[in-house]
Amino acid sequence: LTMHDVKETKATAIFPPHAVKNTFGEYLSKLGLTQLRIAETEKYPHVTFFFNGGEETVFAGEDRILVPSPPVATYDMQPEMSAFELTDRLEEAILSRHYNAIICNYANGDMVGHTGSLEAAIKAIETLDACVGRVVEAMQSIGGEVIITADHGNAETMFDVENNQPHTQHTTNKVPFIYVGRNATLAADGALSDLAPTLLHMMGVAQPVEMTGKNLINFKS
Repeated sequence: LTMHDVKETKATAIFPPHAVKNTFGEYLSKLGLTQLRIAETEKYPHVTFFFNGGEETVFAGEDRILVPSPPVATYDMQPEMSAFELTDRLEEAILSRHYNAIICNYANGDMVGHTGSLEAAIKAIETLDACVGRVVEAMQSIGGEVIITADHGNAETMFDVENNQPHTQHTTNKVPFIYVGRNATLAADGALSDLAPTLLHMMGVAQPVEMTGKNLINFKS
């Protein structure tokens, strides 16, 4: 269905690759705005390489913070992972008031979810609950706004009832879209392609033509 690296194939791909231009990070950089990408090791590529459309480029005005993940064989052994250390660094960045936008990825729900341990997954989500609470409090203290979402599910389904075994894979369940900030209404449904346009709308920045998604937040006067 998609292109791969084998050059001697005669097959035609249904979904050929296409260049992704004017991504969120690239667009902010062109506007002279500042941004931070922060995650622990397991999710660092997701907030950098993947979020930049598959490009390694570090844009002008873009800072990056990598917090090492714990050296354990599997993350059910340490379901907190490095979330608390990550939150310490994130709080510091928020309170510095230096950044126009911050992109953070917490790894716990996914990486601990892959272990199939319900007990560990519960501990992971309890950890995230505490950490996200700190992040929201820090953002509110400086008049900032927060979106909480995910790109797929995992920890919400820890047991495969059909096969009577632990569930260790991603799910196709819809993910939350939580907004903390101004008085607003949210669209009834959305997609991951809507996140960048929504973030730009929150920042009062026009959406570039390359972005095909839509804004999900309507602010009340």
